[in-house]
Amino acid sequence: MAKKKNEVWEWTKALIIAVLLAVVIRYFLFAPIVVDGLSMSPTLHDQDRMIVNKIGYTLGKPKRFDIIVFHAPEQKDYIKRIIGLPGDRVEYKDDVLYINGKPYEEPYLDAQKAKVQDGPLTDDFTLEDTPVGQKTVPEGQLFVMGDNRRFSKDSRHIGAVPMGKVLGKTKMVYWPVKDFRMVK
Repeated sequence: MAKKKNEVWEWTKALIIAVLLAVVIRYFLFAPIVVDGLSMSPTLHDQDRMIVNKIGYTLGKPKRFDIIVFHAPEQKDYIKRIIGLPGDRVEYKDDVLYINGKPYEEPYLDAQKAKVQDGPLTDDFTLEDTPVGQKTVPEGQLFVMGDNRRFSKDSRHIGAVPMGKVLGKTKMVYWPVKDFRMVK
């Protein structure tokens, strides 16, 4: 009888530890997310499942062109690409990204730009033309855009994203299995 009680207690402890580890990993380290919509197409596809690294920006700083997940104004999580960092002057002119007056290449847009026949993929704008409303990205905030520039609700519409709203960065698509990949 004592042996059976001991075995039940050992299984109970193992189960409690497993649940605690799952909770810690899920809420503090990594979390799954489902891509909802086409705003990051062709880089990400609707219903792709990804892993969000929640500790990435606790240990390091955001980098230009990282793909991040953040809490958007309408109580939804968005997945977008970082374009402007705090203090950056962001501008689009003739379908070219300029940051602090310097042109930047965006190779992840090349295929889409080649397909577009009726104007630029990304319309001209400066930060002052967006809800950011000033010349530079404010301290503690990020300017983000979706890769599907014509069909993305991003910082051009919702303004800069406060760092406190960022859940983490994401690079890995794990589902569907045939599409398993690391994204850039």
